[in-house]
Amino acid sequence: MSTQAALPGIDPGAVTTWILAAVPDAVAPLSFSFVAGGRSNLTYRVTDARGAAWVLRRPPTGQVLATAHDMGREYRFLTALHPTAVPVAEPVAMCDDATVTGAPFYLMGFVAGTVLATEEDGLALPLAARGAAADSIVDTLIELHAVDPVAVGLDSLARPGSFLERQLRRWHRQIHATGGDEKQLALLDEVHARLVALLPPSAGTVIAHGDYRAGNLAVDQTGQVRGVFDWELATLGDALADLGWLVSGWSRPGDPDAATTAAPSTAPGFPDADHLATRYAERSGRDIAALPYYLAFARWRSACIWHGVTARYRAGVMGDGLADEARPDPIDGQARAALAGLARFG
Repeated sequence: MSTQAALPGIDPGAVTTWILAAVPDAVAPLSFSFVAGGRSNLTYRVTDARGAAWVLRRPPTGQVLATAHDMGREYRFLTALHPTAVPVAEPVAMCDDATVTGAPFYLMGFVAGTVLATEEDGLALPLAARGAAADSIVDTLIELHAVDPVAVGLDSLARPGSFLERQLRRWHRQIHATGGDEKQLALLDEVHARLVALLPPSAGTVIAHGDYRAGNLAVDQTGQVRGVFDWELATLGDALADLGWLVSGWSRPGDPDAATTAAPSTAPGFPDADHLATRYAERSGRDIAALPYYLAFARWRSACIWHGVTARYRAGVMGDGLADEARPDPIDGQARAALAGLARFG
């Protein structure tokens, strides 16, 4: 058994007992280490006595909203997609028993590679591989959107009505359930009203990742994507919502608007966001004329996500002990950029 001191959200003894029963090849003792980077669910690397490694995912230790942080949903997508051309970690075991460590969790295989979360990560990739990485990121998204939900057993997740309408309701409801700064909430409400008023027709239903960005991918030294992670928000949804999220977080030096997320793309050798959108359109055959709307939606959703992140840090439930003062606050900037984009779109 592991004698390691408990990490936030992890009871090493109880989790070790469960893993040794669920994974016959695991050899005690097990060690656990916190993996920084996630801002929703908590992620840990698990290593056994032989050096074999897995990754464990569980919800935050508090501030868990209804419909969010669903470990079973993440595990279902991994299980469905693992046999396909989409590179995902191997699903290893799912624990539905919240008494083991305070919440359901799952274990997946460890995927070696560089996670392209920041400019520093981009600089760590060979210069000649950076353009290939951008192309592989787009091509992997196309592969995902080409998977037939019926063929992989995800068709039961289909819901009637507009995906975008459901998303607008969901995020709007969650920011108000979280509470917080009244001026920020009023600004987010203003963007929400404009998004509802300008809602475009559906671009078609696909398996959508929901948080498809470079920071949720691992690539090898040639730039090829080896793993797509963090399937918490995956659903049957709109292809352009995934593309809009990727493009909104892909910035180059001198871009007028801040990116929604950190990315490697500010390092030399990466193409601009237009290259990603054009490659997606040409290789997928999809019409991306409404992409400006989806970029505005991405910026508003980013602001909503940061609203929740800020609340979780203030509540001290994110496991890494960083003070709220150390957290960036891009909520106003992203919301105002969304309004500007919608003014041009509408």
